Amino acid sequence: MCFLLAFLISFPASTGIEIPPTDSVEISEWEVPWAASRPRDPYVDRNGIVWFVGQRSDYVASLDPKSGEFQRYDLPDGAGPHNLIVDGDGMIWYAGNRQAHIGRLDPQTGAIKKYPMPLPEAGDPHTLVFDGIGNIWFTVQGGNYVGRLAKESGQVDLIESPVSGSRPYGIVVDASDRPWIVLFGTNKLASVDPETMELSLFDLPREEARPRRLEITSDGNVWYVDYAGGMLGSYSPTSGSFKEWLMPSGRGAKPYGMAVDKRDRLWFVETGPQPNKFVGFDPESETFISSTPVPSGGGAIRHMYYDADRDAVWFGTDENTVGRAIVGTDSGV
Repeated sequence: MCFLLAFLISFPASTGIEIPPTDSVEISEWEVPWAASRPRDPYVDRNGIVWFVGQRSDYVASLDPKSGEFQRYDLPDGAGPHNLIVDGDGMIWYAGNRQAHIGRLDPQTGAIKKYPMPLPEAGDPHTLVFDGIGNIWFTVQGGNYVGRLAKESGQVDLIESPVSGSRPYGIVVDASDRPWIVLFGTNKLASVDPETMELSLFDLPREEARPRRLEITSDGNVWYVDYAGGMLGSYSPTSGSFKEWLMPSGRGAKPYGMAVDKRDRLWFVETGPQPNKFVGFDPESETFISSTPVPSGGGAIRHMYYDADRDAVWFGTDENTVGRAIVGTDSGV
């Protein structure tokens, strides 16, 4: 395994400004019927059903936004589900964060198949994402790994981060099926060559930065939120350059959940302010375009999912709600 350290050019951050609330983003929330369960990490299936996990109460659940009906599927006690994704065949894949496995739930039968981590140190699978051929890439935050689960064979491969305590966190896959990862315990991005499984590291411009989530726009640029510094940043893999912008709420913004829409606009939540603020940014004009308070307060919005068919961003909150932000006029909801 080899590692590449990129040499980067830092651009100065712009001055943050407070953006008044806007009615261009309509936020709705549904109260989850299982109290204090920390509903999180929603994912929308092809039928428009919203799936999410209850991190504190060991369940996978679904929400029909049209009827408001919830359905619960219990997981093994202590599973600590952290994240889920939904396959094209309707199977639900979840990260068993406290029981060292990735699980597959068949919602038709309730059957669960577990894919254990091959190393005891990799005890906390964190965030999952599909690549273009259906395999699952994932992070292992405390264990300090990035992994891949081959769905056909069930084989799990792990790549250890070369930086101790780097905390691999958010993960996305680009158009070339290359995973990109933020290392929350450091000021670094990482990527993996899916053919060689070689890990490359890229230093952010500021030593104190702590990136937590990321997205990729159609031009291949990698966007991240710096939780520690209240910054939005972009990295160009082509030029090796960075740009950064101070959040509307400043250094204490604590940006967390993040999504990108079909117009390449970035959406993220500032969790420092209470209530949390759902903020939009337009890369073309390099301006923040909206800031909307989350009605429930949010507490902390940790991960978000963009449903392109309905032009809406979904999220879970620490206030025990599942929320939807309509970010375009062609939402169809």
